[in-house]
Amino acid sequence: MRGAAAAVRVGRLVSVGDRRVLAWVAGRRSVVLDRVLPLVGRSANYGRLWLAVAGGLAVTRNRRARRAALRGLVALSAASGVTNVITKRLTGRARPATDVIPVLRRLVRSPLTTSFPSGHSASAAAFAAGVALEAPLLAAPVAVLAAGVAVSRVVTGAHYPSDVVAGLAIGSGAAALTLWWWPRSA
Repeated sequence: MRGAAAAVRVGRLVSVGDRRVLAWVAGRRSVVLDRVLPLVGRSANYGRLWLAVAGGLAVTRNRRARRAALRGLVALSAASGVTNVITKRLTGRARPATDVIPVLRRLVRSPLTTSFPSGHSASAAAFAAGVALEAPLLAAPVAVLAAGVAVSRVVTGAHYPSDVVAGLAIGSGAAALTLWWWPRSA
């Protein structure tokens, strides 16, 4: 019984924290929050951002960059499957109310799926971690893009912060799991 009570208390604390962070972010105004991050988030819809980055890496003559692109896409596919086909169906968390989010930032179309976990964040982390495993020199710029996508989900009101954290964990885990069957290049 103690474990269940503790889980309920933790859940309540996370929920309160989520709402406070969302309200704090909604109350801040800047070009980055109002214009840049929503655009970055939209560019990642349906994996388009990651497909474009992978395409850019694939056309190079650098074998490591091409392997990084492929590992990133494999990890993204796994993370997307786990997130959208399994995890979202097991949870029923409603998306945040967007009335606190400035109109300029709100998504044009609200997602139809449940809020937990963030699929955009899972895909971003999976791709970035997959690339980092093969090409450490590419890790920083891809991680910056991935962080922008993850933060954009809170900034636009599409997700609570804990949804994003869960998505990042799933994506990172998916990239790490690729090492079970596909060793890094030497």
